[in-house]
Amino acid sequence: MINFHPELAHIQAFAEGTCPVNLALIISAHVDMCPRCQALTMQAQEDISVKELSRTIQTPGVDVNKDLNDMMLQIMQGTDFEPIDVQPVNCPLELDGRQFALPRALARYTQKTGNWSRLVGKLWQAPVDLGQDGQANFIYMEKGGRVPEHTHKGSEFTLVIDGQFSDGLADYDCGDFTIMDSSNKHMPFSEADEGCLVFTMVDKPLHFTSGLARLLNPFSQLFFK
Repeated sequence: MINFHPELAHIQAFAEGTCPVNLALIISAHVDMCPRCQALTMQAQEDISVKELSRTIQTPGVDVNKDLNDMMLQIMQGTDFEPIDVQPVNCPLELDGRQFALPRALARYTQKTGNWSRLVGKLWQAPVDLGQDGQANFIYMEKGGRVPEHTHKGSEFTLVIDGQFSDGLADYDCGDFTIMDSSNKHMPFSEADEGCLVFTMVDKPLHFTSGLARLLNPFSQLFFK
């Protein structure tokens, strides 16, 4: 069950097309997985359309009914319609013989996903080239895998794609969406038999806060690269 969602303000900005590109991508992937946020996004888009139509109606010299009728007539008389490809996206992510189904918004990036590499312990990472600033990765935690305790110098967006994990703050399931920043300190780990796959984006390096992991701080910009 999905318990963690984008804030309503983020959904509104996503529907308007005004939120940052990196945030829009991960919200889009969450919306692909979450019926609640699909409904909220559709409602926000409908509200935006109504407001825009209302502005048009109130514009002097504009005959809305005539414009709509002309548009509908052109559509009905058109003969050069292109077929719409409604085939489902089927670009699974693979790791060690196992396949993970991805939400539509992320499936198109499978060809831009690098090879898996093992991080510390039972952690695996595959970098994703989004063609923009910041780092994006698929992170897989095997059962018993954990990321050392850390906080953030910037923002970290995370979407659970498969399985479950906890971080000392909450328990997260498939489809859950989180944003962490410098006010959060956590240690993600998975005890699920199937492990946990997440998609994560960071705009600045992590800052490790406990034990020997603190020795990684001078190199933290490479940790999820």
